[in-house]
Amino acid sequence: MSKEFEIVREFEVDASPEEVWDAITTGTAGWLWPMEYEPREGGAAPFGGTVAAWDPPRRLTGRTEDAEGVSQQTFNQLDHLIEPREGGGSWVRYVHSGILVEDWDNQYDGANKHTDFYLHTLRQYLTYFTGRAATFATLDAPGASNAPDGLEVVSRGLGLADDAKEGTTVRVEVPGTGPVDAVLDYRNAYFVGLRTDEAMYRVFGRNHFGAPVGVSVHDFAGGADARKTEDAWRTWLTGLFA
Repeated sequence: MSKEFEIVREFEVDASPEEVWDAITTGTAGWLWPMEYEPREGGAAPFGGTVAAWDPPRRLTGRTEDAEGVSQQTFNQLDHLIEPREGGGSWVRYVHSGILVEDWDNQYDGANKHTDFYLHTLRQYLTYFTGRAATFATLDAPGASNAPDGLEVVSRGLGLADDAKEGTTVRVEVPGTGPVDAVLDYRNAYFVGLRTDEAMYRVFGRNHFGAPVGVSVHDFAGGADARKTEDAWRTWLTGLFA
């Protein structure tokens, strides 16, 4: 049964409205995935959508009917309102709304939890990497990761201790890179975020929502190769879940 949903978040960040605007329009590979907006109202938006509002650096709204490759939704809208904060920085209001047509509770729960992780990663980008170009790589673990302990298997495989706390520095073994010291910038039952001086690694426990575990890499080092990164992680994940 079709049903509307709305997910609202508000947050402050020590970045100018212009920096926030650049991050959500042209810098999305640095924290989400590469997307393009035609810079005008009525222009093309991601997933076959339309730019409903284009008012830099204050308002961006993208609206999509029957989103490409998203069978669970018949309507999707992302709205961003950015205001300068007194004393510097920005206040941001983010609203994700639409219509879900199947498995509503699970789809909404997943979207709601993903929103917190995505927006946290946006704030990490604005704090540590703003303006830097990113090489983006993403992939799913094998189907066997769609098990109750899928996220824990990946976390332990990286060398992350079960009791490692968010905000601490940890030593992890990154596929294709080797051992590195990273800040565990996000951790709960659903997601793991690791940040180094040159990259952010995001692990998505989508096994909790009926899908395989996912991995995204935002690499800010010069000369990074997305295909090699994906191949290294795929080989490692395949072995991990063999």
